[in-house]
Amino acid sequence: MFFWPTTGDPLTSRSGAFMHREPRMLTFSNWQKLMGRDSSRSTLASQALFSFPHWPQEADDRPNSCCRTFQTTRNMLAIHSPEHLKKGWRRMTLKDRCRSNRTAWAVVVLGVAVILGVSLANGGQRFDLGSEAIYEGRQSTGYPQLVSVERLPETAMEGEMCAWVQAGSPALLASAIGQERLMAQSASASVADRRSSAILNRPPAREIRDPYPTYSAVAVDPKNGEIVLQDENLFQLMVYDRMTNTPPTARLSEPKRIIGGHDTKMEFNCAIYIDPKTGDLYSVNNDTLDTMTVFSRNQSGNVHPARELSTPHRTYGIAVDEARDEMLLTVQDPPMVVVYHKYAKGQDKPLRVLRGDRTGLEDPHGIGLDTKNGWMFVANYGNVAAHPDGGGNSLPGRGYAEMRPGSGKFEPPSITVYPIQASGDTPPLRVIEGLNTQLNWPAHISVDEERGEVYIANDGADSILVFRVTDSGNVTPTRVLKGPKTQIRNPTGIYVDTVNNELVVANMGNHRATVYPRAAQGDTPPIRIIRTAADGTPALQIGNPGAVAYDTKRDEILVPN
Repeated sequence: MFFWPTTGDPLTSRSGAFMHREPRMLTFSNWQKLMGRDSSRSTLASQALFSFPHWPQEADDRPNSCCRTFQTTRNMLAIHSPEHLKKGWRRMTLKDRCRSNRTAWAVVVLGVAVILGVSLANGGQRFDLGSEAIYEGRQSTGYPQLVSVERLPETAMEGEMCAWVQAGSPALLASAIGQERLMAQSASASVADRRSSAILNRPPAREIRDPYPTYSAVAVDPKNGEIVLQDENLFQLMVYDRMTNTPPTARLSEPKRIIGGHDTKMEFNCAIYIDPKTGDLYSVNNDTLDTMTVFSRNQSGNVHPARELSTPHRTYGIAVDEARDEMLLTVQDPPMVVVYHKYAKGQDKPLRVLRGDRTGLEDPHGIGLDTKNGWMFVANYGNVAAHPDGGGNSLPGRGYAEMRPGSGKFEPPSITVYPIQASGDTPPLRVIEGLNTQLNWPAHISVDEERGEVYIANDGADSILVFRVTDSGNVTPTRVLKGPKTQIRNPTGIYVDTVNNELVVANMGNHRATVYPRAAQGDTPPIRIIRTAADGTPALQIGNPGAVAYDTKRDEILVPN
């Protein structure tokens, strides 16, 4: 057990055992080579094996010089060799053999104990005397050393693996940490779902939901004879023949085509513009998806947009200056007008921004252009708060997206007028505001440049208001279209078709779009109706509800939109 390999021809004893002429004993220097000359394990084990009083340390480096115990063992193994007999050495007596046997067993037990101790100190690593690394020895470094590499079983390598994050990249590292946190949260949520799956997966006792389209905006394509309506309830665009007229007994009118579905990226779509040259449809999302999508005239169904543009959160209205190829969008909060190139896409930045405390923008919605006079009209609900940075010709920076706390207030609804190329904290040229205006939640705007008139979809008062483009202050509208015969209910979309001399209104309150003569006023009935539900079907008008409350006194459910 404790003999090193040696060279030379083996000898055979009388008992048939193979032996070497010069069997090399485990000496102190060989032991250091085996364990590492300066290692702590070598020092401790050496003290245990080589510190007996009868151990001749001074003869340590001679091959056959060692302690009496090992010398006796060597003699015991070599006693029957021919060389031994030739030299005339006497045979071992029974007493000598007993003594040698006891000594040999002591050596074996001591050797086993030492090897087990070294193995435990080495973390259970297998002790291989045939390893060249062990013969060479390890030099002490004063630091932890790699002493063993054990390959994982193949089964442990199956399944998902974490991707390495490139060193020296704080952004990637932060992203990886964030992703790890999200995965941990997702795992926790998954565990919670499993714990309460019986409750979370049960169907509701009842639900309040409108299964029919609800129109929020409208545009007309006179060139192709089509009316396009935004359905904000089911997140889709519906294209009808311009002359569609739903009979009173019919349940609804079928559109020519529908664009809708997950791939269209339309959610809370609230504004529509039709390119007069190409027929492309521009659709604006107000919430959840901060994206404006563009579809070609021939697209239909659940299709990907032909073009997308990232827009600020809460974008609402759209108008296009075709002469300058500029697209103007209103943003509710923080209130501003952002101007892009008409063909902007992806992460393109705006050309200019109208934003600031002096602009008079107060929860802006609809927008219309009078390119003949160079004016821009914006409809405001009246909710306002101060800008933390005062405003400017740029999108609000980080930390300035929200308005200044405590500065919010409710002002009367208004129509503000600006130069068509206004930017920064520019005050309006004039303001239409006051009780005489009858403004109440003014939504979309359509400008009739030929007649110099501005049409307002007056959502809160179930009416259409018409002002002159030069009006200012607390003025009375030139015309008002309102009454039960008009079938106008919560109008949000409006379009003046100057080619066909018609006025088209999108009503969110009754599942229908209504068409009137261009100069209609008073309680005038529509000349055509496009209906998407049976006559008399109530429209719930649930659009992006943010909360719900129960009134115990009136037994009513309150849903703010």
